[in-house]
Amino acid sequence: MALRACGLIIFRRRLIPKVDNTAIEFLLLQASDGHVEPGESDLETALRETQEEAGIEAGQLTIIEGFRRELSYVARAKPKIVVYWLAEVKDCDVEVCLSREHQAYRWLELEDACQLAQFEEMKAALQEGHQFLCSTAT
Repeated sequence: MALRACGLIIFRRRLIPKVDNTAIEFLLLQASDGHVEPGESDLETALRETQEEAGIEAGQLTIIEGFRRELSYVARAKPKIVVYWLAEVKDCDVEVCLSREHQAYRWLELEDACQLAQFEEMKAALQEGHQFLCSTAT
Protein backbone atom coordinates (compact mmCIF):
# COMPACT_ATOMS: atom_id res chain seq x y z
CA MET A 1 0.00 0.00 0.00
CA ALA A 2 1.29 3.44 -0.91
CA LEU A 3 1.89 6.16 1.66
CA ARG A 4 -0.51 9.06 1.00
CA ALA A 5 0.46 12.66 1.59
CA CYS A 6 -0.97 16.05 0.62
CA GLY A 7 0.44 19.50 0.03
CA LEU A 8 -0.05 22.87 -1.57
CA ILE A 9 1.93 24.41 -4.37
CA ILE A 10 2.00 27.92 -2.92
CA PHE A 11 2.64 30.91 -5.14
CA ARG A 12 2.54 34.68 -5.06
CA ARG A 13 2.40 37.30 -7.76
CA ARG A 14 4.87 40.15 -7.54
CA LEU A 15 4.86 43.24 -9.65
CA ILE A 16 7.95 43.44 -11.80
CA PRO A 17 9.41 46.96 -11.56
CA LYS A 18 9.05 49.01 -14.74
CA VAL A 19 7.14 46.23 -16.49
CA ASP A 20 3.38 46.13 -16.91
CA ASN A 21 3.12 42.49 -15.83
CA THR A 22 3.35 40.26 -12.79
CA ALA A 23 5.77 37.48 -12.01
CA ILE A 24 4.63 34.27 -10.42
CA GLU A 25 6.95 32.98 -7.70
CA PHE A 26 6.62 29.60 -6.01
CA LEU A 27 7.44 28.84 -2.39
CA LEU A 28 9.81 25.90 -2.07
CA LEU A 29 10.20 24.30 1.33
CA GLN A 30 12.90 21.76 1.92
CA ALA A 31 11.18 18.41 2.75
CA SER A 32 7.50 19.28 2.38
CA ASP A 33 4.38 17.15 2.38
CA GLY A 34 1.90 16.22 5.02
CA HIS A 35 0.44 12.93 6.04
CA VAL A 36 -3.32 12.53 6.23
CA GLU A 37 -4.70 12.16 9.75
CA PRO A 38 -7.87 10.19 10.51
CA GLY A 39 -11.01 12.17 9.70
CA GLU A 40 -9.23 14.75 7.52
CA SER A 41 -9.87 15.35 3.86
CA ASP A 42 -6.84 15.61 1.61
CA LEU A 43 -7.26 19.37 1.26
CA GLU A 44 -7.67 19.82 5.03
CA THR A 45 -4.40 17.93 5.45
CA ALA A 46 -2.65 20.20 2.95
CA LEU A 47 -3.90 23.33 4.73
CA ARG A 48 -2.97 22.00 8.19
CA GLU A 49 0.49 21.00 7.06
CA THR A 50 1.03 24.38 5.42
CA GLN A 51 0.26 26.08 8.72
CA GLU A 52 2.42 23.67 10.71
CA GLU A 53 5.39 23.73 8.33
CA ALA A 54 5.37 27.31 7.02
CA GLY A 55 3.21 29.25 9.47
CA ILE A 56 0.80 30.25 6.70
CA GLU A 57 -2.81 29.90 7.84
CA ALA A 58 -5.70 28.84 5.61
CA GLY A 59 -7.19 32.36 5.81
CA GLN A 60 -4.02 33.75 4.23
CA LEU A 61 -4.49 31.59 1.14
CA THR A 62 -6.80 31.37 -1.84
CA ILE A 63 -7.15 27.84 -3.23
CA ILE A 64 -7.19 27.98 -7.04
CA GLU A 65 -10.15 26.02 -8.32
CA GLY A 66 -9.61 23.53 -11.12
CA PHE A 67 -6.04 22.46 -10.36
CA ARG A 68 -5.25 19.21 -8.56
CA ARG A 69 -2.27 16.96 -9.28
CA GLU A 70 -1.58 13.53 -7.90
CA LEU A 71 2.04 12.42 -8.05
CA SER A 72 3.16 8.83 -7.62
CA TYR A 73 6.76 7.88 -7.00
CA VAL A 74 9.01 5.74 -4.82
CA ALA A 75 10.64 7.34 -1.78
CA ARG A 76 12.92 5.41 0.57
CA ALA A 77 12.01 2.20 -1.27
CA LYS A 78 8.27 2.67 -0.62
CA PRO A 79 5.53 3.80 -3.03
CA LYS A 80 4.19 7.26 -2.27
CA ILE A 81 1.24 9.28 -3.56
CA VAL A 82 1.15 13.03 -2.99
CA VAL A 83 -1.82 15.20 -3.92
CA TYR A 84 -1.16 18.89 -4.63
CA TRP A 85 -3.39 21.93 -5.08
CA LEU A 86 -2.45 25.47 -6.09
CA ALA A 87 -2.82 28.17 -3.46
CA GLU A 88 -2.05 31.87 -3.74
CA VAL A 89 -1.01 33.90 -0.73
CA LYS A 90 -3.33 36.88 -0.34
CA ASP A 91 -0.47 39.11 0.86
CA CYS A 92 2.69 38.71 -1.21
CA ASP A 93 4.74 39.81 1.80
CA VAL A 94 3.37 37.05 4.04
CA GLU A 95 5.81 35.96 6.72
CA VAL A 96 7.01 32.38 6.41
CA CYS A 97 7.80 30.75 9.77
CA LEU A 98 9.43 27.38 9.23
CA SER A 99 8.89 24.40 11.48
CA ARG A 100 11.76 22.27 12.76
CA GLU A 101 11.10 19.93 9.82
CA HIS A 102 12.59 22.50 7.45
CA GLN A 103 15.93 24.18 7.09
CA ALA A 104 15.16 26.80 4.48
CA TYR A 105 12.61 28.27 2.10
CA ARG A 106 12.78 30.39 -1.03
CA TRP A 107 10.38 32.23 -3.29
CA LEU A 108 11.44 31.38 -6.83
CA GLU A 109 10.27 31.98 -10.35
CA LEU A 110 9.38 28.87 -12.32
CA GLU A 111 12.76 28.17 -13.91
CA ASP A 112 14.67 28.46 -10.64
CA ALA A 113 12.03 26.45 -8.74
CA CYS A 114 12.30 23.65 -11.29
CA GLN A 115 16.09 23.62 -10.96
CA LEU A 116 15.81 23.12 -7.19
CA ALA A 117 12.97 20.59 -7.26
CA GLN A 118 14.36 17.16 -6.42
CA PHE A 119 11.90 15.01 -8.35
CA GLU A 120 11.00 15.15 -12.04
CA GLU A 121 7.36 14.72 -11.03
CA MET A 122 7.56 17.87 -8.87
CA LYS A 123 9.15 19.83 -11.69
CA ALA A 124 6.30 18.76 -13.96
CA ALA A 125 3.72 19.77 -11.31
CA LEU A 126 5.30 23.22 -10.99
CA GLN A 127 5.28 23.65 -14.77
CA GLU A 128 1.67 22.45 -15.02
CA GLY A 129 0.64 24.80 -12.21
CA HIS A 130 2.34 27.74 -13.89
CA GLN A 131 0.74 26.91 -17.24
CA PHE A 132 -2.67 26.58 -15.53
CA LEU A 133 -2.27 30.01 -13.90
CA CYS A 134 -1.20 31.64 -17.16
CA SER A 135 -4.06 30.04 -19.11
CA THR A 136 -6.70 31.20 -16.62
CA ALA A 137 -5.36 34.74 -16.09
CA THR A 138 -7.82 37.47 -16.96
